[in-house]
Amino acid sequence: MADQLLSTVTYHETLPENYVRPASQRPRLAQVISDANVPIIDLGSPDKSRIISQMGKACQSYGFFQVVNHGIDAGLMVKMMAIGLEFFRLPPEEKAKLYSDDPAKKMRLSTSFNVRKEAVHNWRDYLRLHCYPLEEYVPGWPSNPSSFKEVVSTYCEEVRRLGFRLLGALSLSLGLEEEHIERVLGEQEQHMAINYYPRCPEPELTYGLPAHTDPNALTILLQQPNVAGLQVLKDGKWIAVEPRPNAFVINIGDQLQALSNARYKSVWHRAVVNSDTERMSVASFLCPCNTAIISPPEKLVTEGSPAVYRSYTYDEYYKKFWSRNLDDEHCLELFKGEKSHSGGLSAPCKSST
Repeated sequence: MADQLLSTVTYHETLPENYVRPASQRPRLAQVISDANVPIIDLGSPDKSRIISQMGKACQSYGFFQVVNHGIDAGLMVKMMAIGLEFFRLPPEEKAKLYSDDPAKKMRLSTSFNVRKEAVHNWRDYLRLHCYPLEEYVPGWPSNPSSFKEVVSTYCEEVRRLGFRLLGALSLSLGLEEEHIERVLGEQEQHMAINYYPRCPEPELTYGLPAHTDPNALTILLQQPNVAGLQVLKDGKWIAVEPRPNAFVINIGDQLQALSNARYKSVWHRAVVNSDTERMSVASFLCPCNTAIISPPEKLVTEGSPAVYRSYTYDEYYKKFWSRNLDDEHCLELFKGEKSHSGGLSAPCKSST
């Protein structure tokens, strides 16, 4: 029901009961810390070996990093954020045309995470888009705002290019061929979530999104300047990731944790909200094709370091992920076991859902 959208109301005076977390599950915002050592990697550096080394260390210790001098125009980043905000400020009747709570839909405007299954909702509206191949999906995207399709499709192309560049560096950081991860993942899908977090009357009682890992391979996050909300878990403590001008946050997803044989961490992260101002973010997800077999390469599996997870297809993983609540145990835990397929290679595959 479209009337569940938070963005149809200018300001909420009180927090509805179905958004209030039990006391043991609340964000405890006063305990969140800042970490000046959050990895920031300059992709414009001429020292490529240093970039690769920095990525490897960040993936092992944090499971995420920020990148600057990444080659995506700052003006395009501003336009992407602006068009997203303009969309969420459309009249309620316009947004109602796009509302769906069906996770299988390839373009949907919805709220929280999975309202069909949740007992407690999250303080978020979002527009979910499939983005590859563009010619297949763009015709079904919103026509209002008028420049939405043009801005978002250009942004998607640039982000995909950056994502493949990062996957190559991550392959090298694991001691693999530069093309290894991209080859194993097949013809990768690309999804986007444009997230809108309204002002919240009681932010200490709820989440924008609770703690979770991403089920895909790599996430490229654009944060709204000057409005913090992303937090990551490190050594049992939540760390605030302050927005950095013209930077992207890069999250390692579950599939890279599995492909690296757990050398790299799929980072636990969450989004918190505030009572002062609304917040936007744009998350772009690079996902294996459905038939890709996720299995670590033989080079990363030794007698002293056996395969942590059994082989599986991404389709199997993704269905399992969406059948659960977002803040359940790590979905990868369900795939631990004897390795039944070696080498991490699969037949070429087409993008599907």
